Amino acid sequence: MLSGNGSIRLFRFSGIDVFLHWSWFLVAVIEIRGGLGGYSSVTWNILEYLALFVIVTLHEFGHALACRQVGGRANRIVLWPLGGVAYVDPPQRPGATLWSIAAGPLVNVALLPILGLLFFMSRSAGLAYAMPDVYVLSRNVFGIDLGLLVFNILPIYPLDGGQILRSLLWFILGRARSLMVATVLGFVGVAAFIGLALYKADVWLGAIAVFMLMNCWSGLQHARALLRMAKLPRRDGFVCPSCHTAPPVGEFWKCGNCGQPFDAFQAWGTCPRCSAQFGTLRCLDCGQPHTVSEWSGASLAVPRS
Repeated sequence: MLSGNGSIRLFRFSGIDVFLHWSWFLVAVIEIRGGLGGYSSVTWNILEYLALFVIVTLHEFGHALACRQVGGRANRIVLWPLGGVAYVDPPQRPGATLWSIAAGPLVNVALLPILGLLFFMSRSAGLAYAMPDVYVLSRNVFGIDLGLLVFNILPIYPLDGGQILRSLLWFILGRARSLMVATVLGFVGVAAFIGLALYKADVWLGAIAVFMLMNCWSGLQHARALLRMAKLPRRDGFVCPSCHTAPPVGEFWKCGNCGQPFDAFQAWGTCPRCSAQFGTLRCLDCGQPHTVSEWSGASLAVPRS
């Protein structure tokens, strides 16, 4: 089944749908036909590309399952030529975000001794001469996993390493400033990638640099919005049960019925223009929905100094 963004639904596991973008097939054909890479036939190139597919899929499942473990939402993975994207929404806490991001590279770490052992065994058994295709495949698959691990842990936003750095800074600087620092450092890394892509005249490095640049810009805008949100006055008597933050004062919620903005907590979840009532109100800080009674009940549960 082809989704609206041009992705094909492959399978569903543990409530997580895995999609494959159509461009993956185009790039696969180009890469496989581009060279034998030390193999005697193209069949081994196909097997190597499938191994890459499996490793990337396991990496993204690491993100998704870790996010669910800490109480977040993760139900979609999309695989495309530049890698994979696990759509995760962990609770807006530094520890929860750190685990959700770090779990992906940890999958590659767990695979290293397994793939390394297979490569070592193939070399010890003399397969480099007896079955050279098997030997080259074991060597290349080990190199793929190691290369993906090293690339992903580079401290450049939005790579996993950059997001891990942001999560660690979150403990010290807070949510908004940590994202601001990570994205600014990310722009430095993007500049280095662009320079490397131009030096090597590598189209794929250029595509990765553009992808990283777009995400850094988006992250910077998000950080600015969070900083503006942090400066807003907060309403007394309500606290988000998830992140324990009071809602801001102002018309920041949009009525799904008439489309007009309104202050949801001033009206206790009722739109003052069309009288539509909303069962849950989403926290603007962490994104979690809760009923008005849960908001007010959490406020009573917060210790007072």
